[in-house]
Amino acid sequence: MKLFKIIYYIIIAFIAVIAILLIVSIFPITGNYKVMLVQSGSMEPAIKLGSVIVVKPVDSYEIGDVITFSNPKKPGETITHRIYDMKAQEGKPIYITKGDANNAPDQREIPEIEVVGKVLFNIPYLGYMVDFAKKPIGFALIIIVPAVIIIFDEIKNIFKELKKRK
Repeated sequence: MKLFKIIYYIIIAFIAVIAILLIVSIFPITGNYKVMLVQSGSMEPAIKLGSVIVVKPVDSYEIGDVITFSNPKKPGETITHRIYDMKAQEGKPIYITKGDANNAPDQREIPEIEVVGKVLFNIPYLGYMVDFAKKPIGFALIIIVPAVIIIFDEIKNIFKELKKRK
């Protein structure tokens, strides 16, 4: 019975983490932190496909930093690559980026204004669950069904306690 309780609480914690990541991937967090999902393997092995990354703007970026920037070809989309080289144009930094898995640097140079932020850390593969939870069937299976089971279990416990008192 104790093992069941431990598994029960692990599942509750897992559901809570997925729910929180789902919420923060949709709504921005205060302090300019952003939670994003990695949808390509261009940064492997450092950042795996399907990872969740946490990005925050910083005052300056250096060669070797992994940054996320706007994709001009697809508005609303971002790209996460490492700063390969830097130069200045009219006193403002311009970044030359490269995915770790790519053979050559990106052709397009990134002006500082397009940089969303620096990747602080990543959680491998968790993005698959968050992405699945964004879909109606995934939301039902990952959030709603376990929540109903937990609520039912708690109601059952309340009735047990009421019977004991009578």
